[in-house]
Amino acid sequence: MKWRKMIYLKIARMSRGSNTPVPSIISFGTKIKGHILGGDVIHIDGHLEGNIICEELIIGSRGHVYGQVKTKNISIYGLLQGSAEAQDVIVAKSARVSGDITYSSIAIEPGAQIEGRCIKAAKEDKVSTLQPELKPVATTKNKASA
Repeated sequence: MKWRKMIYLKIARMSRGSNTPVPSIISFGTKIKGHILGGDVIHIDGHLEGNIICEELIIGSRGHVYGQVKTKNISIYGLLQGSAEAQDVIVAKSARVSGDITYSSIAIEPGAQIEGRCIKAAKEDKVSTLQPELKPVATTKNKASA
């Protein structure tokens, strides 16, 4: 199994060129509590309870993110519970979003579930990315005790 992953990463680097980033992957079954600050491409198929700031975020069909997201590009196929701020947003039909999305460009497939607002960023106010001004995450434990 390790050899397969190493070969995949080597082929990905070779085919993309040395300057193109290989994504960081949080695989299914992995649970993380904490923030991710920085990074090029992050693909989440596991559970993340925390805020994310990165260049591009992909929430896979089995991925769950509980927190705030600031990124240039976000593709949501799984669950996002919290707010997202991005220039380009794709919400797939398998996605469930509970929270507000601030965007410059958005595509929503029929069947996607969004409970919240989709807010177009003003042209002068390009979506601010990579600024670590994120609020604390409201976890399920915090909600239960409140």
